[in-house]
Amino acid sequence: MRISDTLLPEYDREMAVTRKLLERVPDGQFDWKPHPTSTTLGRLAGHLAELPHWVSITLAQDSFDLSTPRPEGYQPPATREAVLSLFDERVAAARAALAGRGDGELMAPWTLLQGKQALFTMPKVTVLRTFVFNHMVHHRGQLSVYLRMQGVPIPSIYGASGDEAI
Repeated sequence: MRISDTLLPEYDREMAVTRKLLERVPDGQFDWKPHPTSTTLGRLAGHLAELPHWVSITLAQDSFDLSTPRPEGYQPPATREAVLSLFDERVAAARAALAGRGDGELMAPWTLLQGKQALFTMPKVTVLRTFVFNHMVHHRGQLSVYLRMQGVPIPSIYGASGDEAI
């Protein structure tokens, strides 16, 4: 069995659970944050919507420079509908990029750069598991706390939540 075939069920489940949480992001609260040093609810939701794109970037390139400017005209999503639309687009493209990838491609090195400085180099499969999947789980946890603080019911994620059975 190929590595990509082992990653796809996990990917599909994590994306479905993430979408359930993003569906509950309240419009009109995108500027809210729980602490002055925290990111806003809207930026956190937008980041979660963008994270699947890192699958596509990782698989299409051998490196990425964080100092690369965003495409001209880029606007972060400002509504729940825009977050979900971006997320769905990114999830579908990432899944298509991952499906059928050979082990050799996934074991190839990938480097994250900040200008000329290499922040890390690791196999693409490790980038997908840590920098994408685990990173998403981390921010999904943050978002669930933000939503709880807003009085929004939290969906079942890995088991029952205080608001929803399995």
